[in-house]
Amino acid sequence: MPEQAPIRVLVVEDDPVAADAHVLYVGRVPGFVAVGRAGTGAAARRALERTPVDLLLLDLHLPDVHGLQLARSLRAAGHQADVIAVTSARDLAVVREGVSLGVVQYVLKPFTFATLRDRLLRYAEYHAAAGEASGQDEVDRALAALRAPAPAALPKGLSAPTLERVTGVLRETPDGRTAAEVAEEVGISRITARRYLEYLVDAARAARRPQYGQVGRPELRYHWLRER
Repeated sequence: MPEQAPIRVLVVEDDPVAADAHVLYVGRVPGFVAVGRAGTGAAARRALERTPVDLLLLDLHLPDVHGLQLARSLRAAGHQADVIAVTSARDLAVVREGVSLGVVQYVLKPFTFATLRDRLLRYAEYHAAAGEASGQDEVDRALAALRAPAPAALPKGLSAPTLERVTGVLRETPDGRTAAEVAEEVGISRITARRYLEYLVDAARAARRPQYGQVGRPELRYHWLRER
């Protein structure tokens, strides 16, 4: 039996740090290959003209076009690639609109590799379904492959409300914050604050940079990456 060709993914994301993370994540999932990246809707269109693509990992807030407008124009031009939308937007009206445009999954930022891996593997199961269904049960199974389980749990010891507060502190500070500053503002220990901050870094939603100018070892300063 011939080996199945990998699912070809185009990463469409204008934030270079997030784009690098998404390409890396895709490459770590068996059966998937990142065939390119684009930072704008126009670049995505050019990439699709050059390279066959099965799936777009699509940020909805691009500098030149909204992701759903891009998806609509691609459908009109005859492109059949499916879409996994990557966004921090939580507007359910946008979700409903995306369904008719080939958006098969939504991944909310910030997310971890495990979250994206789960969505990709579910998409792979859906993508592999072919031929004629023997009955309603088989149709239901094919569609059920896309349904995500309960939201992925945060690492042990982290809570969603505290993560939201830490995220809010970083969003409001263009110059960034140290773990000590976040700890004081949120009301948690410095060690706990660092765990939340490192989680955001791993999810490609924050960056850490050394803060120089002080005696001794430089302290890390965390910066929120651009909102989507």
